[in-house]
Amino acid sequence: MKFELRKLSLTDGKDVYDMLQHIDKNENGFINHCCGMDYAGFKGWLMRSDEMERGKNLESWMVKQTIYWLYADGKPAGMAKLRHSLTKALEIEGGHIGYAIAYPYRNKGYCTALIGLVLQECKKLGIDSALVTVKNSNEPSIKAALKNGGVIERIENGRHYIWIKAK
Repeated sequence: MKFELRKLSLTDGKDVYDMLQHIDKNENGFINHCCGMDYAGFKGWLMRSDEMERGKNLESWMVKQTIYWLYADGKPAGMAKLRHSLTKALEIEGGHIGYAIAYPYRNKGYCTALIGLVLQECKKLGIDSALVTVKNSNEPSIKAALKNGGVIERIENGRHYIWIKAK
């Protein structure tokens, strides 16, 4: 299996849109705004997400965020949100990295690969160690974070707080 990380692009098309329909709106705390959205709405969401990465039109509670797609053998299989900094709210829920794998690709090591690739992007942004917050019930996600060298800082508020050094 060949994995590749691609940054969100305004030219992303139907393949990415279709993949996003296989990730619930609220997937274990990961918010997928595109689930159930029509294709025109998806294209608008791409524009807003691109602005967010550049720090444009951010509301007071928002931080810069880059969205990435995980491609497996040339097909989109998952997504990640890399937040460039943390707010008090993101320290409690969200962390630096949020991620989800589309249903057809789960339990096959894709999440572990996705986290590893995003950690390389953290390093480029000057993030030496990234926080991942995972619901206690999401054992596959906890295992994927730990496989990437994550260290559980604490378990509270129904979540594991895991710090992972950037690669």
